[in-house]
Amino acid sequence: MATGTLDDWVERDVVPLVDPEARAHVYNLVSAVGGAGDDGGYALGDDALACLKDLKRWLQFFENKLNRRDVARCMAEANLVKGDLLPILAKISDKVTTDKLKHRIAIACLELLVPLTWPTEIDPSSATVNHHRHGPYLQLAQIGYKRGVLQYDAAKILQTTVRIALPSMLEPRKERTVRDEAIIRIVLYFVRNIVMLSQPKGLPADGDEAEISRSAAIDACHSQDIFQMLLTISSSMGDEFVLQDVVVLEILFHLVKGVDAEKLFMEEKKLSTKNTEELKDLIQKEKAMLAGYARHAPTRHNRFGTMIWVKRDDERVSTISGQDVLGKAQVSMQKMDKTKKWNKPRNRGPRKDDEASREEFDLPVPLTSSGRKHLKAFVEDFLDSSFNPLFIHLRRAIEREEERVESRHSRQYFYLISWFLRAECARRRQIKEKFAKSNDPTAITAEDESFGLIAGVMNQETFILLNRFMQRSMDEKTWQDLNAGMKCFTQILHTVQEMSEAALEEDQEIAENIQNRIFYEESTHERIIAILRGYKDQGFGYLDACTELSHVFLRMLERYSKQNLDLQVRSRRRARKKRKVPVQPEEGEENRDDAVVSENEELQEAQRTTSERKFDFARFAAKFMNQSCVNTFVSFTRFYNDLNVEQLKRAHRFFYKVAFKVDMSVFLYRVDILQLFNKMIKGPEGLDPDLPAFKEWEEFVKHFFRTAVKKIQERPELVVEMLFSKINATTYYLQHGYDKEVVTRTPRAPAELEVKGGMEKADQIGVAVGVLLNQAKSDALKWLKDIMSSAADERKSWEDMEDGRKAMAESEAQPSIEGDEAPAVPEDEEGPKAPPIVIKPDNEERRIALYKDNKLRLLMTLLGFLRLGLDTDMEANWIIPHTLTASDLKEAVNLIQKFEFDPPIYEDGKAAEDFLRSKAAARRRRASFDDDSEGAGGSQSEDHGEYGALGPTATKSDALEELKKRRRRRRRSGTPRELDDEEKERRKEARRLKDLEKQAKHKSTMFVHDSDDDSDEERDRIFFEREEELRKATGRDHVKGISTEKSKKPASKKRKSAAEPTKGRKKRKGASSDSEENESEEDVIGVSSRASSVAMSDRLASDEEENTDTPISSQHHEAGQVSDEDVSGLVSKATVPVTDDAEMADDDDEDDDDIAPVRRPVARRMRAGFVIDSDSE
Repeated sequence: MATGTLDDWVERDVVPLVDPEARAHVYNLVSAVGGAGDDGGYALGDDALACLKDLKRWLQFFENKLNRRDVARCMAEANLVKGDLLPILAKISDKVTTDKLKHRIAIACLELLVPLTWPTEIDPSSATVNHHRHGPYLQLAQIGYKRGVLQYDAAKILQTTVRIALPSMLEPRKERTVRDEAIIRIVLYFVRNIVMLSQPKGLPADGDEAEISRSAAIDACHSQDIFQMLLTISSSMGDEFVLQDVVVLEILFHLVKGVDAEKLFMEEKKLSTKNTEELKDLIQKEKAMLAGYARHAPTRHNRFGTMIWVKRDDERVSTISGQDVLGKAQVSMQKMDKTKKWNKPRNRGPRKDDEASREEFDLPVPLTSSGRKHLKAFVEDFLDSSFNPLFIHLRRAIEREEERVESRHSRQYFYLISWFLRAECARRRQIKEKFAKSNDPTAITAEDESFGLIAGVMNQETFILLNRFMQRSMDEKTWQDLNAGMKCFTQILHTVQEMSEAALEEDQEIAENIQNRIFYEESTHERIIAILRGYKDQGFGYLDACTELSHVFLRMLERYSKQNLDLQVRSRRRARKKRKVPVQPEEGEENRDDAVVSENEELQEAQRTTSERKFDFARFAAKFMNQSCVNTFVSFTRFYNDLNVEQLKRAHRFFYKVAFKVDMSVFLYRVDILQLFNKMIKGPEGLDPDLPAFKEWEEFVKHFFRTAVKKIQERPELVVEMLFSKINATTYYLQHGYDKEVVTRTPRAPAELEVKGGMEKADQIGVAVGVLLNQAKSDALKWLKDIMSSAADERKSWEDMEDGRKAMAESEAQPSIEGDEAPAVPEDEEGPKAPPIVIKPDNEERRIALYKDNKLRLLMTLLGFLRLGLDTDMEANWIIPHTLTASDLKEAVNLIQKFEFDPPIYEDGKAAEDFLRSKAAARRRRASFDDDSEGAGGSQSEDHGEYGALGPTATKSDALEELKKRRRRRRRSGTPRELDDEEKERRKEARRLKDLEKQAKHKSTMFVHDSDDDSDEERDRIFFEREEELRKATGRDHVKGISTEKSKKPASKKRKSAAEPTKGRKKRKGASSDSEENESEEDVIGVSSRASSVAMSDRLASDEEENTDTPISSQHHEAGQVSDEDVSGLVSKATVPVTDDAEMADDDDEDDDDIAPVRRPVARRMRAGFVIDSDSE
């Protein structure tokens, strides 16, 4: 068993704070640096420079290699900074620029001072017990370092550091070495550390805090030429200095953060008055708080113990102590509520470390009079000479994401923009007030009036960077960054507002342009709304910034939209990216690889479609009227005792707009909101009645509660809803008492497609299958094949059943006795038709695709499927008609499989999509072609009779010329006028009625009809009987013409004599097919019963050869009858009536205008859609 005392045992198990070996080496080196000399001053050691370098190596080894802070702790305990480094700098301050050795020693001191004064940052991922053990001691030691640098009596330490960097700064940038750049950088970092250090929270203050305050740092920078160095570097940024921009940014940020720029530029008298008013307000708030407490405070007569029972509604009894509850029942209930405790769960977000507290810029920082004076002079000089060069260079560095730029620099950049813009606006107001008092407005120069000093941040590049920064901060939920961005955006809006009210027209035009650019992007509008909605425990500074931004943005946008009634906004929506056409195998392996790479790039890029629309402010303002925005302003109003007059007015205007302007007070009908409003006015601890904003709030709360009571009387169910937040689904009902009528728009039918001409049916199906494959819709093809396969089986079963039925009917019809004849079965008798098969989608997506996917609809149409219902009916069914047999369906399935596994390859590298076109566009193209054909050759137009739907008219329509004239007048008039909604609806209705009228005109017998639709047995029987009589009469006339031909003149003369019109008879057009034998006769010849035999024989021969014309009719009421035609669309051949009193006549084109309408019009002969007249043959 080990022996020893208790002290030995304790010392054996205690771990030392610092490595003893490291402590010994550091202490030896510190002693060798120097010490007190014979004259009482500081004397350098013989190897002071080498000792300083060794100390730097020890510090770097432990800090960087071992991740320990033992050496820094040893240096703090050895008093290296105050006892050695600062005296060395003070001793060699005068000779640092002339003596190289002393310059090297000064640089070695700086190389130790910078890491020792670097603010301690504890990284949670790499922090050890060593960091937490030495952290508080080193933080207090750094405060001592700052106090020693700022308050050193023997010399000006900061000025000495400027002298150290002066030789390197004087060198031109192109001639500077790497060492020169490092010297400038280390001097700037030392200044940044001194300005940045502050008293740590939770640690005791060692000395007077005024010695290390912001004012002390500002005074030291002013007296020791730090401000002059910053102005020199900033004004030459981009020319002589490049890499120092972010360090200067950090120095400026830690100098001005938390400083009120408005007070900075106030005059002394006005500032003292404002400070006095603030003091009065604080005293008044304290008095009001004490008065509210005095109402219930105990006196010397009620200090005795009291306990009472409070009987509640549910017959239960609660115990309350104290005499203050003896008054009213309401006071008893309030005290009972105060005694309730709720352990609210704490925010489990990341704890703010020292770095986050150093970056905090919402806490106000007071300044002394000297500090305010010196900072004001520096800010004025900085705005006049250095603001634009520095911030333009910083913006470019942030955009390029330079290595020296860290994440905190963007936050500092935008905060400084907001601070300096506010300072510039305050300075301009001070200048105007100063010259207004002097009654000499001409003393204000154009430079004072212009906003050119801040033009470097009032450009489009800064706005784009700001929007991108705010959006990234929202996505990453870095609320401190977003807070800086909101402050910057708000101050830019304030500055633009002042520019619009400036005296210079140039500034007004710039302000107009900036507002147009800001308000043009709809994404900016949506971001403002999202920020206001997304507040959740981000702190009061963030809450103040987001409410101020939404308030200022909404107010300026409303004013700008009233001034510009035609304001347009650009909205961006995501669109589906078109797939790239796959490369064919024969194009080479290299091309295929390039295609795959480009396709992957396209899939990664987000394509957005951009569209412009007219801005509606009422619609945009309504987006702020929701429960989330109301909750944000309610959270802001809960700090009503800490808000100033402007902040109280901001909250009041929002609630007034919600409750009365927009009439959405239902969002405010909630118990906590009602209790907050009542407490603000009636107390306890309410608003001070002497505040300027108290009367406005009192009037608002009075009217609001009056409307709330009235609403509850109308709809008592609101009492239950007061316990909950409102949702959009029930808001309208709670506000109006009935549901909102939602007008559902009929979905627009997709454009019908067709395959370009010149392809067989199978090739067309191949094109449709290829398009679906290119669009990755193989599942649609699989579903379609399954449907067709099952339909083929079903149709095959039905066909087999029908064949069996016919066979059974034939067997029953066999004669029972041998020799009897079987009853004749008519050959043209048609059996029952197969029932149509309804196509049912397998899921909801398929049902929508059957309506919206025009490529799938094209394939189904090519396969012979039919769609029932209107084009706008989404519920219309697709069917497989009876005309498709089982073999047809199986053949279609085989075709799809063939093209699916072996897609067709087209010439010139075309894809299947290149062979598709819209039916509507094709119809328009054909219509324009037909119009051109009619203008070029009117003789080739189809004649449907003078009373047909497309028949000839006596006058030519000049609608086209009138339309051209109207367009010319509109083009000359300049910008077209804006149509209101009523005018648009009226024109839409006129167009619809006109379309209906056109459709009604076109629905006539000029179109081809199916023979099934016109089937009438009795009419057909009469028609064929008359045709038989006509053929017999024609035969007799033919024989008679042959017999008389030998005894009379040639047929041409007889036809000519016979063609002379009888007086009072009407002329008639006819068709002639004998143009080859009778070239001299170019007139259209009509046929009558007294025509020559030669002409009649030629006509019959022509009819037999072509076999396309309809037999000639002989009845008047059958003259306009249209015979049956096939589905190909060819126009039917009208019959030519022959009567005894009909005569042939010449058909001169010159006399057509004078011809009276005929009684029985005869259609011209057509072939392949073109008119065949005698002159065209």
